[in-house]
Amino acid sequence: MTGTQFTALRGQLHEAAAEFAGGADALEGILLGLVDDVDRAVAEPLEIFPVCHHSPASALAMARRLREKQPRVVYLELCEDMAPLLTELRNCRLPVAVQAFASDIDGFPPDWAPLSVVAPVTEASAEYQAIAYALDTPGVELVLVDRSSDHVFQWDPRHDRTDEPDARAEGGDEAALHGEAVGVEIGDLRPRFAELEEHLLRHGKVRHWSEWWHQYVEVPLGDSDHDTYRQVMFLIGSLFRRLAPGDGDRVRVDEDRERHMWTRMREHLAATGTDPADCLYVCGAFHAASRVDEFGVHGSDGFEISPRTATTWQYGLIPSSNAAIEDQFGLASGSVSIAATQWTKNLKRTRVKPYRLDGQAGTKRTAAKTTGPAALPGTAAPAEDRLSGFLQRPPVLDALDETELLGWSVDIVRAARRNGYLASTADAIAVFETSILLAGMRDRAKPTPYDFQDAAVTCIEKDSVPGRRDVRRLVEIMMGGDRIGQVGYEALPPLARDVHDRLAPLELNLQQRGVRRALLDMTSRPELRACSDVLWMLRRLMPGGAARPVMGELRLGERSIQESWDLALGTHQRALIELGYEGVSLEQVLEQRLRRTAYGPQATTAEVLAAVEDATLHLGGRRLAAELGTRALDVLAGERTVDGAPEVLRRVRGLLAHYRTSEPVLPSWIESFVRTGYAHYCTLLPTAFRDEDATVGQVAAMLGFLFSMESLVLSLGCDRTQLELAVAQAHPEDPAKTALLWAAQVQLGTLSRGELRARCDELLANPLVVPSYPRYLSGFVHALEPVPGLADVVVEAVSNAFGRLPDPVLLPWLPVLITTLRSNASELAPLLIREAGRIFPARLAALDAWVPPWHTPPAAPPALPAGTAARGAALLPAHPATCDALAELLGSAEGWTTTNAPAETGAALLAAHPATADALAVLMAR
Repeated sequence: MTGTQFTALRGQLHEAAAEFAGGADALEGILLGLVDDVDRAVAEPLEIFPVCHHSPASALAMARRLREKQPRVVYLELCEDMAPLLTELRNCRLPVAVQAFASDIDGFPPDWAPLSVVAPVTEASAEYQAIAYALDTPGVELVLVDRSSDHVFQWDPRHDRTDEPDARAEGGDEAALHGEAVGVEIGDLRPRFAELEEHLLRHGKVRHWSEWWHQYVEVPLGDSDHDTYRQVMFLIGSLFRRLAPGDGDRVRVDEDRERHMWTRMREHLAATGTDPADCLYVCGAFHAASRVDEFGVHGSDGFEISPRTATTWQYGLIPSSNAAIEDQFGLASGSVSIAATQWTKNLKRTRVKPYRLDGQAGTKRTAAKTTGPAALPGTAAPAEDRLSGFLQRPPVLDALDETELLGWSVDIVRAARRNGYLASTADAIAVFETSILLAGMRDRAKPTPYDFQDAAVTCIEKDSVPGRRDVRRLVEIMMGGDRIGQVGYEALPPLARDVHDRLAPLELNLQQRGVRRALLDMTSRPELRACSDVLWMLRRLMPGGAARPVMGELRLGERSIQESWDLALGTHQRALIELGYEGVSLEQVLEQRLRRTAYGPQATTAEVLAAVEDATLHLGGRRLAAELGTRALDVLAGERTVDGAPEVLRRVRGLLAHYRTSEPVLPSWIESFVRTGYAHYCTLLPTAFRDEDATVGQVAAMLGFLFSMESLVLSLGCDRTQLELAVAQAHPEDPAKTALLWAAQVQLGTLSRGELRARCDELLANPLVVPSYPRYLSGFVHALEPVPGLADVVVEAVSNAFGRLPDPVLLPWLPVLITTLRSNASELAPLLIREAGRIFPARLAALDAWVPPWHTPPAAPPALPAGTAARGAALLPAHPATCDALAELLGSAEGWTTTNAPAETGAALLAAHPATADALAVLMAR
């Protein structure tokens, strides 16, 4: 159905199309189709209010219309499942974002997890005006009609998280406040036709879309009446819709959203019996000019909304910022700050009273409203054609506001000097004049903030930036800055509130952004021990900058009595809030994450043992540690590589030391782990010696596990023969592993230290082997892990190389040695250095006369002096009391035997009991 109010405009567009295109063609169809879309939207009984996201003109028009119309029902284009959160906006400082979060997904690809949808809200936005009006006006109902968060991902299966740019890398922490969430905004008004946007920017003499919108839409619509505003926004939405490229998937999603919203509105109207004239539908201008069959209160009802998946969604409010909104929705840097400044100026100029939620942080508290919306007239008068006059009206040349521009020029020079620029009063004058010049070149009588920004960069910016911020960023800060929102205590999830309550004894404002220093003296204030426990868990669960220990540590068996922390929970409020989606307490979240790590399909033994250590440190008790320890045993039994052997050795040693000092007996799981690990590594040892992928450090860690756990394993019933057979079957080809094998043989007793020294001498004497000698030394240094007693042999091997090799051989060989030791055995080098310090003389003067101990011939045993009597048990007859007491304790009542026979000096027991000697002889003969 076509109205008559736009007949004149249709005729003008028909004539324009005939003149420019030479007859009726696609151009005429597009131009007349734009008018048809506007006519259809204007004639809809349920008033449609088209908006653009974060547009001051839209917010101003919305505030005006709400006070005039006083609707009883407000339909808002926002995810319908986010409705319960909107009441918590009054406990926050804008901008914030309403978030839907899901980590436990069902029905989506696993690699999409976690799913996150955010809808940012600023004060200079039309949706906030509608929300504030509906929530604070009695008798008004707010209904969200857009698709749910679940359908955001259902209807966009091509969504790929890995292709999104890293906001943190480009815009800093503030630009990454939304993380990797999918943004949902009302009124995404931007041309989808690249050539159209390029044409508008070129002929508008602007650099980016935000500047074009500010110059040609925001400023003209700032003082327009309601009908003009609606018709212009309908026209813009229809233009961008009709000139969009044929992206079938995106068009399908847009049309499904429109069908969904109109279906929900008709369902609500039918259920409540509300008159459409008493309602207001707030949506983006792009969706207001919809051509789907379901459009309008009398549209078709054939659209079926698919059910949601079984994904569990969590909801909350997270802090947002101007930079985060700009980054996520592709706006120019500083555009949201400039929009906020424009919103403030519009309010002062028009004296329109905006809507604000009662108790909103940063605003004055207003009296509660007690009356409902005013009665509406029965029939609204049809809207007149305001498009013709608006399109034919020449651009309004505003009078130059010299006072405002002068203030900007002075302020930017002051800010530049504070940031290291050599700016002066002359620069302020230059910025002022250049702003006017640029505005004139761009057909503007009044410089816009973007003209002023370009002028400031031209006049003040130098070759290099002396501080952290350049001039463009200084202008953005001066125009309002990167306002960062904050979620109030009442709007936080239970976990976040619990964290703040438990950290209350620190007496710090942890909700404020920035770093706060916390000093904990648990000796004088024992109650701070609980705060310390919370901080260590936060350090484990949150990003590194949220809770950073400056002094103090928490390790197995060690606990500091004084600690110092740098806390930035206000800066990382989003991360703390998202912890609340996982549980109601830090302990619960930590336990869930530890279980998830331990039972993951890619979990390694070292990762599970780390989870055991974290459970012991942070959660206490034995139940979870025993469960995770049993899981580590299962993972170890299934591993077929030795990649994690060094980490396994380090963590098992730490856990054993902890349990031996804090528990009366070892837990059963760690005894089973040691037994299984002993057999497991004995099995893999021969293969690891030959495997080229197994490093010498990993093989050394295996031997370290086997040798250091040997006494415990043997006491648990294992047989040392497994290790002896494994070492005997090892035949390495790599020099470093060969040296490691020799060290293992020395430890087992199959190779003497003298034979090892002889082999080292043979290596140095062989010219063909000398170039690879550093690799042998690397193996010897790694051998200090399983056989630390070989430190003197390693020092001797290095010293002999330096003493025997000539300079032509030693000098090229020396860098290789240093590089090998630094890269492969840096953690074991201190042990080698300490042993060298023990052997070598402490003073330089004594070095010339010093003889290495391995060059000193062994001293002969001292001979007994002549006439020395045979040595017997002389102390027993001299002091019989001790022997009598021991005999009485053992229950022996026999007395001392007296004899005058000379003492026997031979082995009397062998003659008295020959059977033992015979059995030993038979055993040795086998």
